[in-house]
Amino acid sequence: MTPAIELLKELGIPHRIIEYEHDTSAASYGDEAVAATGVEADSVFKTLVVTLDDGSMAVGVVPVSAQLDLKAIAVAAGSKRARMADPSTAERRTGYVAGGISPFGQKLPLPVFVDEWATALDLVYCSGGRRGLEIAVSPDAFTIAIGAKFVPIASW
Repeated sequence: MTPAIELLKELGIPHRIIEYEHDTSAASYGDEAVAATGVEADSVFKTLVVTLDDGSMAVGVVPVSAQLDLKAIAVAAGSKRARMADPSTAERRTGYVAGGISPFGQKLPLPVFVDEWATALDLVYCSGGRRGLEIAVSPDAFTIAIGAKFVPIASW
């Protein structure tokens, strides 16, 4: 049980857990999750932590098939610039390991911005809090559980 799953259970948010054997030689955690879940890459989302120009941090959640638009997430977070956070800093802030960072149940909750594409889906797949663990939730779960905002932050 991870903090992400505990939070969803505590709030009574419906979710489905998908576990798979993590391949330590996988080149991309996102591509591995797509292959393991058997769903389209547009429905599997990756969780990325950024550092804003004032030193604060935020989380961007975008489809595996897209890239995070750093300028767009900076604007969404009320900042001028954003850069990818140092992985060790992201791990300390979220309480999760890189490749297993979930937007849910973070150690020190950060503002979360989910690409608006998620609202077109019935289910969004994202990390459940460790490598080899995905959870499927409705887009509403992001707002209900963590107050996430849906904004256009993916670059296709």
